[in-house]
Amino acid sequence: MKHTIKELEDIATQVRRDIVRMVHGCQSGHPGGSLGCADFMTALYFEVLTHNADFNMDGTGEDLFFLSNGHISPVWYSVLARTGYFEVAELATFRKLGARLQGHPTTHEHLPGVRIASGSLGQGLSVAIGAALAKKLNKEHTTIYTLHGDGELQEGQNWEAIMFASHNKVDNLIASIDYNGQQIDGPTEKILSLESLQAKFEAFGWHVITSDGNNMEDILKALHYAKSLTGKGKPILNLMSTQMGFGVDYMVGSHKWHGTAPNDQQLESALNQLTSTLADY
Repeated sequence: MKHTIKELEDIATQVRRDIVRMVHGCQSGHPGGSLGCADFMTALYFEVLTHNADFNMDGTGEDLFFLSNGHISPVWYSVLARTGYFEVAELATFRKLGARLQGHPTTHEHLPGVRIASGSLGQGLSVAIGAALAKKLNKEHTTIYTLHGDGELQEGQNWEAIMFASHNKVDNLIASIDYNGQQIDGPTEKILSLESLQAKFEAFGWHVITSDGNNMEDILKALHYAKSLTGKGKPILNLMSTQMGFGVDYMVGSHKWHGTAPNDQQLESALNQLTSTLADY
């Protein structure tokens, strides 16, 4: 490993500090899901993904990542900046007029690290499958990674993509689901129940692993295991249990923080809970 578990946990804490400061700074954005996925994104970008901050759109010879649930852009922007894609100071421009760091990732600003616009939910897996097939055609032994919200799976396009990936043995694809049981209007069980996602994906012909997305050691173990399953004829799903708002006590587990910005007092409380040895922007 390039980093110890403790070092990765410290980075994830700083990523969480970035998230709450970014969303507070513009009084807009999605802190809940971003906080819940900070451990996963830290593990992916700092330890697992083969990638190059000297960015080009082709990504030849690199693993590729696609954020399907684009509303959690704060966590992605933080890890991109802190792995060298652009200056950390640019995080202060989040959602500002004319900034590259829009509320949902877009491509026309040419922000390094971003290959597709994602904000309309349900489309990321289809794009990722296309990228995975292109890698196969180019004889590359690299991996495509995606992240999806659980509520996002209520979009029908996902299930067409899930069938297609299995039928076509897209086995260089690792999809992760942020399985926090919350969406903008309330718990997924009340809005539109997902039932057993593990049983569904297995029935569709995927290899499914489960993980604790808020435990750095467990998420690393899961991602390395998922990588070992590539090339064996099946796409891979990492069904990742998380808590929305993880790391900030008044946000944990509440759908109310899906798209709500903290006020000044709430920001101070969050930062007091999130102590890191790294520097703020």
